[in-house]
Amino acid sequence: MIKFFFIILSFVFLPIGLQSHPTNNNIKALIFKVKGVTFRMNYIEGGTFVMGASMEQLPYAEQDEYPAHKTTVDCFYLGDTEVTQELWTAVMGKNPSKFKGEQWPVEYVTYNDCIDFIKKLNCLTGKKFRLPTEAEWEYAARGGNKSHNYIYSGGNNATDVAWLWIDGIEDAHNIVKTKKPNELGLYDMSGSVWEWCESPYEEYTDRNHNIITRFARQRFRVIRGGAYNGSPQYSRVSNRNLFVVWRHDDTLGFRLAL
Repeated sequence: MIKFFFIILSFVFLPIGLQSHPTNNNIKALIFKVKGVTFRMNYIEGGTFVMGASMEQLPYAEQDEYPAHKTTVDCFYLGDTEVTQELWTAVMGKNPSKFKGEQWPVEYVTYNDCIDFIKKLNCLTGKKFRLPTEAEWEYAARGGNKSHNYIYSGGNNATDVAWLWIDGIEDAHNIVKTKKPNELGLYDMSGSVWEWCESPYEEYTDRNHNIITRFARQRFRVIRGGAYNGSPQYSRVSNRNLFVVWRHDDTLGFRLAL
């Protein structure tokens, strides 16, 4: 069954390069600066993992997380945080977010908005930034080949790693990097804002596959990670959801892949 989630020109580009950061578990990263705004992309070594309703997710897994299945992803880079409002404004010239804060995740952006942002960022930098696939997102959220098989991204206690409604914050976001990162130095992959993925929504099972896939490819993309106004259930690393590509919401943001 499909789940629906409706809470209804001058520039400076400086690739600082591939670096090892001893203060961050020696995680390799590329650091970029665009129009004075710096952002970091962590290196994710590829590998094979069990995607979906793996053992630690079984008490909580929903229907569309079955069956658990082995998936392989290649090496890639992923933003250590969601795209911030500061970076979005530097590239696009204005901030669409409902709740303003330079170091808060940008939100109220549609999938199509994200694609427009990425096209402009690529023109500025000469790079090929993109949205992560659903498999890449889950692999990274789980900690890649350094995974400790946590329920959430970075731990088994949601409040350690995720901004959620249980924190007592209503209708507001929080500064990125204020919760514990996961094994790959990635912050806020659980909670904060839902994150757009490049992948259309598809069921893991073959049941109704043709109908669902055809409908989903036209209108829906996967969103992952849960949001600040949700429960821990939706911030698990295997939880899946979907949203219409032209709809926006103040719980929707994204992070960059490369």
